[in-house]
Amino acid sequence: MKTRIFVASLGAALLAAAGGAHAQEGGNFAVGGNIGTPGAGIEAQYRLNDSFVVRGGGDWLDYDHDETYSGVAYKGNITSKTGGVFLDWHPMQGGFFVSGGSYFGKRKLDLSGAPTENTEIGGATFTPAQIGTISGHVELSDAQPFVGLGWDNTFSGDGGWGFRVLGGVSFSDSPKVDLTASGGTLSNDPTFQQRLREEEAEVRDDAKDFKYFPVAQIGLTYRF
Repeated sequence: MKTRIFVASLGAALLAAAGGAHAQEGGNFAVGGNIGTPGAGIEAQYRLNDSFVVRGGGDWLDYDHDETYSGVAYKGNITSKTGGVFLDWHPMQGGFFVSGGSYFGKRKLDLSGAPTENTEIGGATFTPAQIGTISGHVELSDAQPFVGLGWDNTFSGDGGWGFRVLGGVSFSDSPKVDLTASGGTLSNDPTFQQRLREEEAEVRDDAKDFKYFPVAQIGLTYRF
């Protein structure tokens, strides 16, 4: 509920800002919506000149994504709440552009796994009763630089409406991994906890490709 209220409020603010800028800037502002791998999003654009456009906006994502790390099958849920600021360069002053900038915010994978057979944790084998349930988080950096290519006719087309597509990748530091165990006979055992810390390191290595987040988006814009 809070997310829907925030999206509606931000969208209204962007429309109000763009409407106020229309009289002053004569078509240099645009707002839009998009959908893609970062989630559903809204954004505002400002044309600096025929070659450069500044973009800013936010994206929201929430979906289930099961993973197996270091031999343990986890039920997973990916959540992403990010904002971003980008500079688009249109080298031919047309629709094609090269984009660079950064996302800011949280991209996180929540994990939960309850082994049903003997499982190796940190190099030692434990029974399901000893392990219980393992829960964890895999988190990316709060700031994630981005580079990409796309096509956007917001300011090169004749009408008010525009269409844009974008593809690229954002980069994070190595994911931060935290694991906890509960409900097992050894959940609070110091030796098992040490094995769990070793398991964290193995999961971190398995999840290292998660730091490269593919970005693919399509969207519509409206110029003011």
